[in-house]
Amino acid sequence: MGLYSSINIAASGLSAQRMRLDVVADNIANATTTRTTEGGPFRRSRVIFRPRVSQPYWRSPFLPDFLDNGIGRGVRVSKIEKDLDAKPKLVYDPTHPDAIKSGPRAGYVEYPNVNIVNEMVDMISASRSYEANIAIINGSKAMFLKALEIGR
Repeated sequence: MGLYSSINIAASGLSAQRMRLDVVADNIANATTTRTTEGGPFRRSRVIFRPRVSQPYWRSPFLPDFLDNGIGRGVRVSKIEKDLDAKPKLVYDPTHPDAIKSGPRAGYVEYPNVNIVNEMVDMISASRSYEANIAIINGSKAMFLKALEIGR
């Protein structure tokens, strides 16, 4: 592994967790949105991560190919998908403008499938992961500085 591999890996984690935090914030902001442009209530979004298999951001030109074992390339956001499995919450409110007008569910309003408690847990998890990646970068930086001091 190259000198900057740990920083590249942690940087990929930082960007992935930042995306996760953005999606959680979007979910919380739309927790009461009953009408979207697609029709129906807002659907919760979730981030899907995959290992990064392409070349790292920076590769040392001095590292021979046979020493580069390819382990530890980092993580990437594969996609952001809507949670279509969970049903919208039904709340009886016949005065709401988005209430169902006829049928067995008349008077009910479909609210998003966003659970604020789950979103807060996801937000805490993403922020802790973000902090862990920052700690990795700071630890790598400290090791590089110590290596430079030894070389003096």
